[in-house]
Amino acid sequence: MVYLVYIAACRSNTAIHIGVTSDLRAEMRLLRLGQGHPHCARYKICKLVWSEACADLGAARRRADQLKRWRRTWKDALIAEHNQGWRDLAATLKQDRE
Repeated sequence: MVYLVYIAACRSNTAIHIGVTSDLRAEMRLLRLGQGHPHCARYKICKLVWSEACADLGAARRRADQLKRWRRTWKDALIAEHNQGWRDLAATLKQDRE
């Protein structure tokens, strides 16, 4: 099973959330409905801006913990490196699977 580390952001990109999941589409659906992490519901975090696959759950959790310790500017740079406009990547997940 593949696990994904992801970063989701609010519409204005001022608040972000780092998480781990094995089903990114379902996770983003929960965030959009406000049923995910309380931080996400409070700041209306619903936009997938970055993700990375890991071979196992332990590796994914270690990577997420590492990213959570990073300075915000480093996280912003990581996102911009792969998604310069901070566009919502969840739509591309749906297209890949259908």
